[in-house]
Amino acid sequence: MTHLLHLDASARPGLAGKDEHGSHSRTLSHRFVSQWHARRPQDSVTYRDIGQNPPAFIDHDWIASAFTPEDRQAPWMKDALAESDTLVDELIAADVLIIGTPLYNFGMPAALKAWVDQVVRLGRTVGMDESKLPDPYVPLLADRPRHAVILTARGGIGFGPGGEMAHMNHLEPNLVTALNFIGISRIHQIAIEGQETGGQVLAASVQQALREVDGLVAELQQEIKAGPRTSLRQAEAGAV
Repeated sequence: MTHLLHLDASARPGLAGKDEHGSHSRTLSHRFVSQWHARRPQDSVTYRDIGQNPPAFIDHDWIASAFTPEDRQAPWMKDALAESDTLVDELIAADVLIIGTPLYNFGMPAALKAWVDQVVRLGRTVGMDESKLPDPYVPLLADRPRHAVILTARGGIGFGPGGEMAHMNHLEPNLVTALNFIGISRIHQIAIEGQETGGQVLAASVQQALREVDGLVAELQQEIKAGPRTSLRQAEAGAV
């Protein structure tokens, strides 16, 4: 059985096309999960709406606790890391991570950044081997194949790879870097563009993205059934 971890990071609670001011990124992520379950109803899903219930920002207590060896942690330190432990456990358990997120002001929403900061954690998702300086970091989630699906909605146009605005897109590149760092390297990206333009531009982008989502679901399920391999979409996404 395959386990999915589904995150939504949009500040908009509803779905585009169904709710007033609904979220296009949520439309993509919910389409992915519904299509997945239609083909593999036996698979399990953990859902976390970080857009409506954001994780805490890391603070002094979190940092002091995370960088203290577990056998030396005071009870308050374990309390400070309790939310992080839950989020890390969810991520470790996942075979497929689905992130639905808008592009906000050229980067990720603060809620998604808070989640990233909670799960990129020494001793849990990344280790350190000081004999390998200057790059001592060891990705701990490379222990088995995991996929990450980044489903994005952008107000503008041309923010994808090769686009005229790509140099101003710090959402997907940031996420890919963080996920690669902890060992998740099979990364797939689909985006809707043109929300601010609207009209036929947006409608065409939505329909194209939905087709790509359906195709990606079929591709990943076939890959899981056949066993690990490097997919064409993974290579196109620039995963390392």
